[in-house]
Amino acid sequence: MPETPPMRDNGPVNHADQEAPAVPEEGQTPRKTGSRLHPRVTSFRSRRGALTSAQQESWDRQWPKIGAEVSDTHLDAAAWFGRDAPLILEIGSGTGTATAAMAKAEPHVNLMAVEVYRPGLAQLLQQIERDGIPNIRVLRGDAMDVLENMIEPESLTGVRVFFPDPWPKARHHKRRLLQAPTFALIASRLKPGGVLHVATDHAEYAEAIAEAGNAEPLLTSLDWESPMTHERPVTKFEDKAHQVGSAITELIWGKIRS
Repeated sequence: MPETPPMRDNGPVNHADQEAPAVPEEGQTPRKTGSRLHPRVTSFRSRRGALTSAQQESWDRQWPKIGAEVSDTHLDAAAWFGRDAPLILEIGSGTGTATAAMAKAEPHVNLMAVEVYRPGLAQLLQQIERDGIPNIRVLRGDAMDVLENMIEPESLTGVRVFFPDPWPKARHHKRRLLQAPTFALIASRLKPGGVLHVATDHAEYAEAIAEAGNAEPLLTSLDWESPMTHERPVTKFEDKAHQVGSAITELIWGKIRS
């Protein structure tokens, strides 16, 4: 297994559906990438956390084989996984509970998890190592950069976005991940017949997500057999949502096939 994921040198990326660089925090300088046409914000919260000694040891063993930092170069997923299989991207894998469970339930797919929180990735690496899960690769960084620069158009069988940060205050809604430009980008990366699966416990955000997703012309209601499972394990996060009475909304779209 290669120490770093194979990349494809396909020249500069210049797709019309790409977005603009993240809006910088106060005092930061905007980062220029590609030729994005729409403003984009950083939708995640920066968090720091030290690894335990056991997590660090697992990280040192596993990261060189199955982990990589997000980059601006196209990814050769088949070479990285060592096989050509349906590719599913999970955006915001957290501590990886759902990631590991769904990968074990679908050994025939290649599952790529993107997360910015290093301790969360470390927990996932520990579970991969402990359970011997062969079909997961992990990327650390901004998922939008992965979609824009690393993923080929029409190469994904599925995309999963479970419990994205709702940014509940109205003045922060612009930071939400799932807005019209993101749906357009995800749709461009899905194969015809591919699936986008979203779950949220925030009612108002669910309405906004549904409106934006339904407005994307390349996405439609899924009326064919899905190429991936929609069964999710109940994580600790979701269990807490149930305990406080929050309803879980599942939203599923398919990319038009003709």
